[in-house]
Amino acid sequence: MAKEKSVAPTTNAVKKEDVKKLGFFKRIKKWFREMRSELKKVIWPTPKQTAKNTGVALVVMAISAIVIWGFDEIAQMIVKAVISIAG
Repeated sequence: MAKEKSVAPTTNAVKKEDVKKLGFFKRIKKWFREMRSELKKVIWPTPKQTAKNTGVALVVMAISAIVIWGFDEIAQMIVKAVISIAG
């Protein structure tokens, strides 16, 4: 039988590559460049879609406000009834 040699990992294989850190302003420049690149990929809504979505949001907010107002009025009547009975 042939003898198997165990190969121990060398320190060169284990070390990570030395990554040179960029300066502060170069990092900012890189960030803006990447942001610009990503913004080019965005599919922007049409003005019609924006108006429709805004309308839906306003209607939902109005309905929510009315529901909250209704619960507040009911709670207020209950508290007044309890106070008048106890008082």
